[in-house]
Amino acid sequence: MSEHNTATKPRSFLCGLIGKGIGGSLTPAMHEKEGRELGFNYVYRRIDLDALGLAVDALPELLLAAQRMGFDGLNITYPCKQAVIPLLDELSDDARALGAVNTVLFRDGKRIGHNTDWSGFASAFKRGLPDVSLESVVQLGAGGAGAAVAHAALQMGAHALTLFDVDATRAQALADELQARFPAARVSAGGDLQATLAAATGLIHATPTGMAKLPGLPLPAEYLHERLWVADIVYFPIRTALLEAAEGRGCRVLSGGGMAVYQAVDAFRLFTGLEPDAERMYAHLQSMLAQDAGQ
Repeated sequence: MSEHNTATKPRSFLCGLIGKGIGGSLTPAMHEKEGRELGFNYVYRRIDLDALGLAVDALPELLLAAQRMGFDGLNITYPCKQAVIPLLDELSDDARALGAVNTVLFRDGKRIGHNTDWSGFASAFKRGLPDVSLESVVQLGAGGAGAAVAHAALQMGAHALTLFDVDATRAQALADELQARFPAARVSAGGDLQATLAAATGLIHATPTGMAKLPGLPLPAEYLHERLWVADIVYFPIRTALLEAAEGRGCRVLSGGGMAVYQAVDAFRLFTGLEPDAERMYAHLQSMLAQDAGQ
């Protein structure tokens, strides 16, 4: 095929998302709409383990099928972010450090794992809270998403980070891992949450509490104070009970919508090699969330 013909034909991309119970994910729509806006064909498929009646042990088969069918890449979500690693040929430095992959590229017969959760949170944070203090940060939640956002906070220069989780052992294990990775910072786990927050400059919330299916506050509202900024990674609803309580106490806040968009922005860039319009994708997510809330 001549170079001229290649240039005049619309480019096309085929991508997908592997995970459990992902029927409600807004990621496919975000990717496909941005592809259309940039003038190429972009198909993004959900590969839902629940809908297919499959378990995590089907991952090798699903990756091989996607590779054979010419997929450009896959996003990977719960509960597959760790399980996918042994099936890959290469890992980015961040994916290796985090021990979790949420984006797999198929390139020249190889499977390359990346993590755009941490970079998505960092981009959203810099956009929404560009000038806040990272002197002393408290984080609730030390699971997979928690590991990514804690990595982002330390990468952005947090001096001290204290982790709290319902599973104290998990919080301590993540703190030890992060301390080894970021020796210049002070990383710890547990303690008196109220006292730690009283001296903190910021709070990151990385637990499922506050989601539409798990409403409520992850901590007593009286623990919040106006010297804190509060960043939530929950984005459905976009205004969680935590953010409302924080705003009521004079805190600067960041919703989880930005992380949802920017991890998709970074994955889109990896899949296509093209630069998406992050603000346009953010506006699209907001309109989809508003539509879902109105139903």
